[in-house]
Amino acid sequence: MKKLLFFLTFFGSLNVSSQETTTASQFSLNLLAPSAEYELAVAGRSTIDMNLGVGFAYHNSSYGGEAFGLFPGIEAQYRYYYNFGNRVDKGKKTSENSANYIAGVASITSGKPIIGDLEYTDDFAGFVGPAWGLQRIYNSGFKLNLNLGLGMGFNEGGNAYLTPLFGLQLGWKLGR
Repeated sequence: MKKLLFFLTFFGSLNVSSQETTTASQFSLNLLAPSAEYELAVAGRSTIDMNLGVGFAYHNSSYGGEAFGLFPGIEAQYRYYYNFGNRVDKGKKTSENSANYIAGVASITSGKPIIGDLEYTDDFAGFVGPAWGLQRIYNSGFKLNLNLGLGMGFNEGGNAYLTPLFGLQLGWKLGR
């Protein structure tokens, strides 16, 4: 009887902590700023995330007035997920890359809006820099992704400037 109890306890505890602690490739659609995103697993805790979509910009000044625009752009990130173990220890979900990460980010955006009246004098602008982020994918498939960083912005005119990065994505993971 003691052997049976030990056997059930041992294998029962293994089953409880068998969540995924490695990254997985996945495709998602984001609604807040419409985009399509593919995250490719390249190592146990690393992914390359590629996002093609639009970004929103708003500007209000005393001389130029109020203007907004939706601008097409592309972004790539190399992500390293660092807290799978802590999330497993707390009984939280880690599958589908639901964890915190640090990333290297590169993006390029058009200076001409698809919709809106805010136009930049340059044809494109870019960003390169580090970021911290968190990604959560819930059982329903709903996805929340937050990026915060600071990096170097640049434009066609040769200007370079320090600029913050703020990204919030709300959408759905597609597929399994």
